[in-house]
Amino acid sequence: MTATGGVPGDRIDPDRAGRRSVAGDRSKPRATRDAHACARHSFCCGQHRPITHRALTPMRVMLVDDDQHRVVLLRQALIDGGNAVVAQLTTSDDLLTAVAHHQPDVVLIDVDAPTRDTLESLGQIARDRPRPIVLFAKHGDAETARRAMRAGISAYVVDGMPESRLKSVIDVAIARFDEHQALRRELEETKMRLADRRDVDRAKGMLMQRRKITESEAYEQLRKMAMDRNLRIGDAARSLLAAAELL
Repeated sequence: MTATGGVPGDRIDPDRAGRRSVAGDRSKPRATRDAHACARHSFCCGQHRPITHRALTPMRVMLVDDDQHRVVLLRQALIDGGNAVVAQLTTSDDLLTAVAHHQPDVVLIDVDAPTRDTLESLGQIARDRPRPIVLFAKHGDAETARRAMRAGISAYVVDGMPESRLKSVIDVAIARFDEHQALRRELEETKMRLADRRDVDRAKGMLMQRRKITESEAYEQLRKMAMDRNLRIGDAARSLLAAAELL
């Protein structure tokens, strides 16, 4: 293949060409060049995330309010802001079931003061159907705020809901929720890696003792078992250990 405008006979290396096009174009901002570089690989540094559906489609909001006059104003403010109110409930309704049914992007609650039952319902949502939760309250105290945070509420705003700040509060709640979810996933992955390492070591030790083989041979047998059964090596190790306990 001949490179256009280059030396005849030179072969083009696509990966090197891509690096030259990104790194060599100094007219583009660094963030743009870095984002392009990340896009060429299966992994990303985490700073150049794709635009989510939230930015491309109306925000689906589940609205919870016991005040019928106030909820009309709040609903209209949300609609005027380009959001879609997919459900309108009171705090006495089954909020967890409603979230499962309507699949909102964010849950917005406006109350005079959150009761213990309301916070428990929100805690169930945060645990079983996690999504951003914004709680507006006319009255509140430090202990209620602490309980709200423990329940998994993304944003807790006292002194009511000013329409002028509605969008910014929701945006901050979503950002906090996304960050918290990312940290939780990272923690779960770290715990899983540690558990895998522990169980793989145990399974290797058992194989070495029973089959009189070396550590590398035990690992290869365990690895082959995982591949044959289409399992993660940690799951294969746990399966082997469980089977050994039955013998």
